[in-house]
Amino acid sequence: MQVEKNYSLLHDNTFNIDQKCDEYIVYENERDAVSIAKSLHAPFLLLGGGSNLLLTQDFHGKVVTPAKRFDISVVLQHDSNEPCLKCWAGTTFDDVVDYAVRHGYHGLENLSLIPGECGASAVQNIGAYGAEIKDVLMEIEAVEIGTGRVVTIQAADCDYSYRQSKFKHEWKDRYLILYVTYQLSRSFHPELDYGNVRKQLEAKGITEDKLTGELLRETIIEIREAKLPDPAVLGNAGSFFMNPIVDAETFERIKAAHEDLRYFEMPQPDGTMKYKIPAGWMIDQCGWKGRSLGKAGVYEKQALILVNHGGAKGEDVVNLMHAVQHDVKEKFGLDIKPEVNII
Repeated sequence: MQVEKNYSLLHDNTFNIDQKCDEYIVYENERDAVSIAKSLHAPFLLLGGGSNLLLTQDFHGKVVTPAKRFDISVVLQHDSNEPCLKCWAGTTFDDVVDYAVRHGYHGLENLSLIPGECGASAVQNIGAYGAEIKDVLMEIEAVEIGTGRVVTIQAADCDYSYRQSKFKHEWKDRYLILYVTYQLSRSFHPELDYGNVRKQLEAKGITEDKLTGELLRETIIEIREAKLPDPAVLGNAGSFFMNPIVDAETFERIKAAHEDLRYFEMPQPDGTMKYKIPAGWMIDQCGWKGRSLGKAGVYEKQALILVNHGGAKGEDVVNLMHAVQHDVKEKFGLDIKPEVNII
C-alpha cells in the first residue's frame, strides 16, 4: 500500500488540471483493499485513470486508486472452452484490447483506444462504434467499503444501459473494484455499421471477408486518432457530453424543425423506437466547434470534446460547458448532460 499526503493530482487526470488531495492511497492487492475499505469514511474519491474526471478545486479528503500495472489471467469456460480475461482494476483498458486481439480473442476490437482502466470500464459501461463493455462483461470482484467483505458481482445485476450502471447511482462509493472479467470469443463477428467504420475499411480496400481482428483494431485506432486529441498534448476527458436519447414524439418534433438531423435508431424491447441524437453534431450546428472561452475550448476536429489549451482551471471548463449546453437547448430544445465526473 502507498500513502502520500498533500498530493498533486496533475498526472492523475487527463484534463491536466493541477489540484491537490489531502491523502492519496494506492491499493496493490486484495489485502490492501480490505484494509482500506474497513476504515474508509467520507469524504473520499475513488479514482481510476482520471480519464473521466474534471477537478474544479482541491479535494479535501482521501483519493483511493488501484496500482497501475498490467495484470491479466486467462480462464477458459468449462462448457465452451471460450476465453475469459480476468483483469486487475488498474490495468490500462486498451492494453487488454491489444492483448485480446493479438491472442485471437474477440469482442473488444471496437473499444480500441478508449482511455482509462479496467475497473472504470465496469463503472462507466464504456462504449464506442456500436459496442459497449456490457456486451462482454462477465463479473466484477470487489471489496465492500465499510465491511471489507470481498464480493463477486455478476454483470447482469449491474443494470447497465447507455453510459450508466448501478456503480454510478445506488452503488456509488460502495465498492473498491479488484478485478473485472470479460467473456470473449475465438469466433470473429465484427460490428461495422456504426459511424464510419465500414467506410474507412472500404477506403483501405479491406473487404469483410478479408477482415481480421487486427485490421479492425487498427482501423478503429486510425479513426479515433484522426478526430480525438492526445491528452498528453491537449488536456481532455474524451467525450465530454452524453448523446441524448429521445422518444418518438420528441424525435419527430426535432426532425420537423431540422431536416438534416442526424440520429441513430434504438429499437426497444417493448417494440417502440427511441433515437440517439449525436451531441457533437448539435454542438457543431451551434457553431461551437473550434471555439474557446479563455483557455478552455471545443476541439476543432470533434465538437463532443472539451479541451484544456494550457493552464485552464476546472471552472473554465465548467463555464464553457454551461455556454454550450445553453446554445444546444436554445436551438434544439434538448438538454445535453456531461459524461465526466465533475468534482
